[in-house]
Amino acid sequence: MNVVVLIGRMVADPELKYTPNGVAVTSFRIAIDRRFKNAAGEKQSDFIDIVAWRQSAEFAANYLSKGRLVAVQGELHSRSWVQPDGQKRYKTEVVADNIQGLDRPKDGQGQAPAAAATGDGAEHIPSEPPPAGAESDMDYDPFAEE
Repeated sequence: MNVVVLIGRMVADPELKYTPNGVAVTSFRIAIDRRFKNAAGEKQSDFIDIVAWRQSAEFAANYLSKGRLVAVQGELHSRSWVQPDGQKRYKTEVVADNIQGLDRPKDGQGQAPAAAATGDGAEHIPSEPPPAGAESDMDYDPFAEE
C-alpha cells in the first residue's frame, strides 16, 4: 500500500506547465512542522515536493498560493536520472491524487468555483472526473439529515 496524506503550508506559488501532449502539470513544495522541537528548543520543518497532474495541477495553480494551508493525498514516488555531467541524481516526491485548500484565501487570491467547494471552507478537486452519469462524491453529504 502506498498512501501519503500530508498537511502543510505552500512554500511558493505553484507554476503550471504543460507537457508536449498538452497535459497540465505543476510541482510545488509544502512545509510541514514537526510535532517536537529539537534539542535547542526550536521548531523544525520538513519540506516535501509535490507533483500534480491534469485537473489537480490546474486547481493548484489557479487556487493555491504561497502560505496557504493545504492537504495533499497521493503516492510516494522515487525516480533517478543521470545529469549531463554524468552525476546520478535521485528525487522522492508525492504524486498528488487529491489536493484541498484548508484555509480561506487572502484578499486578492483566487477563490474556488462553487462546484469545488466542500461547504466547510475547504476546496477539493478529485484526481479524475467521475464517469458520465455517475453521482458526484462532492454532492454527497454524509452528515446531512434526510
